[in-house]
Amino acid sequence: MKKEYDFTGGVRGKFHRPKKLQRTLRIDADILEYFERMSRAAGIPYQTLINLSLRKFANEDGTITLSGSKK
Repeated sequence: MKKEYDFTGGVRGKFHRPKKLQRTLRIDADILEYFERMSRAAGIPYQTLINLSLRKFANEDGTITLSGSKK
């Protein structure tokens, strides 16, 4: 190992990947079938497609208005 390293050309966070969490999520069968079908056509895992869809919705300030929801 060198005594010192030159990081002047370094880029902070270049290799950082957001942390993925494993969660159980209840999804209607028809919705899951839709994402599975779309993921096969795109050649990516359906979980990735669902995550991309949720991220797009969240980034576009997606707001859901719930009426008569149970507490």
